[in-house]
Amino acid sequence: MTTESILLVGRAARNGGEVMSAHADRLRRRGVVDAVEVATYEREPVRELRAQFEGIDADTVYAVPMCAAHTHETLDRVPRALSYLSGDVRYCEPIGSSPAVTEVIAERGAELAPAAADASLVLVGFGSSSKPYHRRTADYHATRLRERTDYGEIVTCYLLQNPAVECVRYNVTNDSAVAVPLFVTRSEATEERVPAALELERGGMAYADPFGTHPRVTDAVQAEVERRRALAARDVEQSPSVEAGFAESRRPLATDGDGRRR
Repeated sequence: MTTESILLVGRAARNGGEVMSAHADRLRRRGVVDAVEVATYEREPVRELRAQFEGIDADTVYAVPMCAAHTHETLDRVPRALSYLSGDVRYCEPIGSSPAVTEVIAERGAELAPAAADASLVLVGFGSSSKPYHRRTADYHATRLRERTDYGEIVTCYLLQNPAVECVRYNVTNDSAVAVPLFVTRSEATEERVPAALELERGGMAYADPFGTHPRVTDAVQAEVERRRALAARDVEQSPSVEAGFAESRRPLATDGDGRRR
């Protein structure tokens, strides 16, 4: 009998483990697959995840990076660590670009500043000077929120690239504004860097929680797993997705101290 497992992978910082465990419990109750595992790391995915991965026994593993958009780690280091999994590893996309997450953002914002013509919604992404993934995610949700909510203004900003979060306070035109961090879990960025850049102590802008344990995030994970399952059943490669082939091509190098022969 073929067994399937979902593997939620992400950083353990702040409430990362707690959030992923909550989604894992919900997925287990739904009976989506035979087993649901959680694996977390602090700084070195390959070294820290190796032992956790070697203990997972399933014919097919759907590995889901629990972040809003790709980073260097999810593009390189996490795929290297996935080589320590046995069976067929299907690397999924981060859950941040799911339509379900748009609803989470809208709800987080409305809790502090209800959608209205005289209110502004600010989406805060992590950003990168060399990778476009966070920008694409933020733009995707901004477009959908403009179509589906009554906010008079929806703007995007990023921690590491223009438009910078430090400037967004001066770019909004409404007296009522709320900033929603496009992060799954709490982190040093969401609790220190972003609030400082927004100058929250000045007032005039509310600051929402990350996506956290919201049930629609669980829905996003399940939808991505089902999408990958359907693609595999049709024997269709993802294109133009960056995920295709990651788990196979990013094996640890013998020279980095973590390589092994397969």
